Amino acid sequence: MATITRELEKRILNYMWFLGIIPVCSLKLALEVLGKLSSSLKNSFANYFDIVIVNLRSRLLKDNDLLVSHRWPSLNEQIMPLLLNDECGGINSSPPINRSSMIPKGFMVSFSNLFDLPTGGAFLWEEIAKNRRTLLAALVITSTFVATYFMNQILNFRGMTFLGYLMIFTFAILFAWLSIGFWTALAGFITMLRGFDRYAPKATSRDIEENTRIALVFPVYNEDINRVFAGIEATYRSLEKTGKLKHYDFYILSDSNDPDACVCEELAWAEWRERLNATGSLFYRRRTRNVKKKSGNIADFCRRWGKNYKYMIVFDADSVMSGDLLVEMTSIMESNPRVGILQSAPKAVGRRSLYGRIQQFASYLYGPIFAAGLSFWQLGDAQYWGHNAIIRVEPFMKNCALPRLPGDPPFGGEILSHDFVEAALMRRAGYEVWLLYDLEGSFEETPPNLLEELSRDRRWCQGNLQHLRLFLLKGIIPAHRFLFLNGVMIYGSGLLWFCFILMSSLQAMLEVWIEPVYFPREYALFPEWPVWYPKWALTLFVVVMILLFLPKVFGLCLVIFKKQSHFFGGTSKLIMTVFLEIVFSILFAPIKMLFHSKFLFFALLGKTVGWGPQERSDVGLSWREALRFHWSGTLTGLIWGSIVWIVNPTFCMWISPILISFILSIFLTVWTSRPTAGETFKGWGLFLTPQETNPSLEIRILEEVLYDPPILSDKGLCAALFDPWVNALHRGLMRKKRSISRDVKAEIETKVLRGDYESLTKDEAMKLLRSPALLFELHKRIWESPKDVFDKWETYLNIPG
Repeated sequence: MATITRELEKRILNYMWFLGIIPVCSLKLALEVLGKLSSSLKNSFANYFDIVIVNLRSRLLKDNDLLVSHRWPSLNEQIMPLLLNDECGGINSSPPINRSSMIPKGFMVSFSNLFDLPTGGAFLWEEIAKNRRTLLAALVITSTFVATYFMNQILNFRGMTFLGYLMIFTFAILFAWLSIGFWTALAGFITMLRGFDRYAPKATSRDIEENTRIALVFPVYNEDINRVFAGIEATYRSLEKTGKLKHYDFYILSDSNDPDACVCEELAWAEWRERLNATGSLFYRRRTRNVKKKSGNIADFCRRWGKNYKYMIVFDADSVMSGDLLVEMTSIMESNPRVGILQSAPKAVGRRSLYGRIQQFASYLYGPIFAAGLSFWQLGDAQYWGHNAIIRVEPFMKNCALPRLPGDPPFGGEILSHDFVEAALMRRAGYEVWLLYDLEGSFEETPPNLLEELSRDRRWCQGNLQHLRLFLLKGIIPAHRFLFLNGVMIYGSGLLWFCFILMSSLQAMLEVWIEPVYFPREYALFPEWPVWYPKWALTLFVVVMILLFLPKVFGLCLVIFKKQSHFFGGTSKLIMTVFLEIVFSILFAPIKMLFHSKFLFFALLGKTVGWGPQERSDVGLSWREALRFHWSGTLTGLIWGSIVWIVNPTFCMWISPILISFILSIFLTVWTSRPTAGETFKGWGLFLTPQETNPSLEIRILEEVLYDPPILSDKGLCAALFDPWVNALHRGLMRKKRSISRDVKAEIETKVLRGDYESLTKDEAMKLLRSPALLFELHKRIWESPKDVFDKWETYLNIPG
């Protein structure tokens, strides 16, 4: 009996500590409650926590000053009526709905649309863009023609075959694709040296009209919520320093369907609302149906609150933007009413794994050159990358709604790669789309390992294939039709490259197997000797290497010319890092080629992929994971290399970098995924970036918050069952109650009351979260459960015993 009493006293005091009751009053209240319970307390305290709840609730209603401090003071009036009872609703996490329509239109496709060219030419930049693209086409066609001629002479030394013609055709496409990248990098290098493009839109002033409202929207889907809100805090506090914060509202738009993530998002919204003093400017909404994924989430926001805002700035879950950049982009939009979308050029931050650091370094050294080159050719016909961009809301709502395409994937269904399509539709409506390559303060995170990048590529491959169908949309300008094809070629080039290497291997083996014919004509007096052009072959090889790697040299030279190498660890460390990055890119390129080929092949067969949450943490991959993904590639490399080596050892040496990449793919993937490898290179001063050597305010804030995150981000449902404040917050955010069957309810109760929280299925957990009465009932039953069960719940939440 005494043991039970002591345990109950301890629990009551702990419960009061969770509530935040003044310590002096806690013991007095505990003794009062124990006095009421002592007469009926026998061998357990089952069903006695109802009395505890009733007594505490009555005292709180009489004396609100019993609480040392409310968990979320700004929510006090809304949450106190929900504390210690089973009611729901009453907490508003979003502003009143101001509904408007957003309807898809103009999605009929036809080959005749290719000849229905828009008039255009109303602005000077359009004529300049036409001239620049004509120059690009001339450069690409000329260089491709010359290179293809060389390749024809090399392959024709023993007479041309059908296989040879296929190789030449494939080579021409690949070389043209490669040369586009080279000429883009060269244009970007020259533009960056000049320091400006006079045709790009500029802000006449940094003033923003008093009634201008801008929404910052953060679509999330089962994310690490501490990382999401750390980025929001960094952006918020940076924007606060500009003095323009009053114009901006922040929206977390959730599509999450993981029970823990759902509760953690609600908890994070309440915590950061207080932390930032952001009442009335930080909002949260979770959709119950994930229709059209991210694009549907943005469209849902526009239908509900789009009328309230002149602009919206779209973020990714890992995005951060500086306040100065946000104000600058808003000012440019204010000064240029024909601009519909401004896309910033984000830099990568926050990676610890070696693979992530390699990609992060590349984004700083080479990214600006390619971004400047794209801006040089595109001007106001640029693309939109889906995040870190500002959008004029009214024309976006009128012209950029996306339908579900008829038919099955890959060409039908929901439009997955929506950003390029939305840019094309905005441009079709007469609004300009610009890429702001020269503005600093835009950040994102790269994939932490090769497998995560490939999983994203597989989703994007399926989405980009739809662009072949949208290529035929009416009214799309030629520049965006080219961008649609470019999106397909990102993955199609991998398949073409794979086919070219395969055909080259076959050709090399045929050279050995088939005896040459020196007298192709009957009764010929003299033989026809094959003519081999080794210098031409060497020249072509050198040209291809230049096109591949000279853009990297451009990036290196630009940093040195601008005397910024100290941000990368110094000139010598920078040169060494560039060399290592080239080595790693040579090793990873064949692996990506192989996977891109598979992705495109399976997508064309109609094999669809899901669009799950992205892995953003630097967690090293296991050997088992790498083996599961790469065993076929490794086996392909071993078999391919063995056959070619036996038949034609000389050619095997030429393709050895590709074969070595296939064979080492498992080791490379595991090793480069490890944070320890990344930290080792960082310790050597390699793969450093300016945001590591001289971090901006936003990155410092981001790192500070993540060093000591405010909430437990992986046990949301557990917190809702155990913590009275989280329990009340979740019930308060519920819009309506949902019924739950007796059998499912009984199964949930059984698992929860035996402390078997982790055995709850996702469906059971979501049904529990939709039932406020059951959620509160189980909350009470957990607090009066036997000691062994109660200890399990404390362990789940890392609460000291």
